[in-house]
Amino acid sequence: MRSSVPLGRRCGAGLLALAVAASGCGYRVAGRGSALPRHWKTLAVLALENHTTHYRLEQRLREALVRELLARTRYRVVASAEGADAVLSGEVRSIETSAVLFDAATGRATTMVVTVVTRVRLVDAATQQEIYRNDNFVLREQYEITTDVSSFFEEQDPALERLAQDFASRLVAALLEKF
Repeated sequence: MRSSVPLGRRCGAGLLALAVAASGCGYRVAGRGSALPRHWKTLAVLALENHTTHYRLEQRLREALVRELLARTRYRVVASAEGADAVLSGEVRSIETSAVLFDAATGRATTMVVTVVTRVRLVDAATQQEIYRNDNFVLREQYEITTDVSSFFEEQDPALERLAQDFASRLVAALLEKF
């Protein structure tokens, strides 16, 4: 049996019905929402405590975190808890570097992985309610070591910069998406 409604109208009606059904399903684009309270205006990002012997690691992580928060949120980011709506604090618990690949001829390490373990906590300043907490926020970054001494370039510092950016990106996503 043939319908008297033109094909274009039927397709349009079908697409409209699909759009209406999909709009109420709860899906949304990741990274665009925020599970944090709307009334917050100011977020304090305190200096991270460094329980390692690695110089300035906590500063790299905090700087990357502040940049990511400024880029992805509407909050004013400050360094002090005084007057802030929420306080983000944390610590660098450990850093470990391990060889993962070796040169077959010399037995020397050619690829390393650096692992950093942090603890982070976000608290509503007014209520002291814990909004987010992760006591075991683990980050890993791999880097290569050249076996040619004449062209040696220290790759650990760039690897730590990449790790800091990964820390910031993953933590802000976790805060915004309530993971």
